[in-house]
Amino acid sequence: MTAADPAVAARLHRDSCRGVLRDRAPAKVNLTLRILGRRADGYHELESLVAFAGLADELTFVPEVPLALALEGPTASQAGPRDDNLVLKAARAAAERITGLRLGSFALTKRLPAGGGLGGGSSDAATALRLIARANALSLDDPRLAAAALATGADVPVCLAAEPRIMRGVGEALGRPLALPALPAVLAGPGFPLATKDVFAALGLKPGERTGAGALNDAAVPTEREALLRFLEAHPNDLEAPALRLAPPIGDLLVGLRGEPGCRLARMSGSGTTCFGLFDTQSDAEIAANRLSAAHPTWWVEATTLGSSGF
Repeated sequence: MTAADPAVAARLHRDSCRGVLRDRAPAKVNLTLRILGRRADGYHELESLVAFAGLADELTFVPEVPLALALEGPTASQAGPRDDNLVLKAARAAAERITGLRLGSFALTKRLPAGGGLGGGSSDAATALRLIARANALSLDDPRLAAAALATGADVPVCLAAEPRIMRGVGEALGRPLALPALPAVLAGPGFPLATKDVFAALGLKPGERTGAGALNDAAVPTEREALLRFLEAHPNDLEAPALRLAPPIGDLLVGLRGEPGCRLARMSGSGTTCFGLFDTQSDAEIAANRLSAAHPTWWVEATTLGSSGF
């Protein structure tokens, strides 16, 4: 359903009358990911072209009540301990930086897999910050929100506005929003997570070791679909090889995606187990998703569109 549906419009009106705020937390997909080195403090420097999917978790917020979090949805059991959830961490980080901030109660509907490289927890946290900003009449450009986002997690800043862009550093340095074309896609995961720290450990960089300099430029990212696909082919995900060594079933996902008619490119997203395939048409993506789901019932498979999150 879309916001134009009468049922959705009625629900949003009811929520507004009750003071309930609602927003989507879209999946983040790393179309490219280069690891440029490891700093002396142990953190890895990266460069990544990020897009957002139509698939999303959903978060509601009731201001002026005690801070709390309710969890539901098909992947809620993967979210980990409630008190450690990034939604609460983001809210507390914002309250530490903004005097007199109105907090409240959150309800999170989880649909994205955890630990799958889609930034689900980071997107949830960023969405919490957006809702807090709305409730407190704050701009998303407020530097205190940006500081709270980075304190919550390295992927949270890029999820705050959820627009396609290049992220650098440890995730805090963001390029300008990019006008990427809509990319029909299939997201597929093997049904288990992979810890980011384990993938970076398998990459094996020593503190202070460099692998190269950044090569992405905002102006060089094509806005035309065929040119963008050629661009993506030339800019890989450096974490795919170490992740494959830790979790060989990722290779089965890639083989499955690449074997589907209309698939132009398939690779892993981020450091997790989820892979994406980019397709010629949305119909190709939906047919592929249905076929892969039927052939691999333990996989998590969804057809979607990558680009702007559309919220």
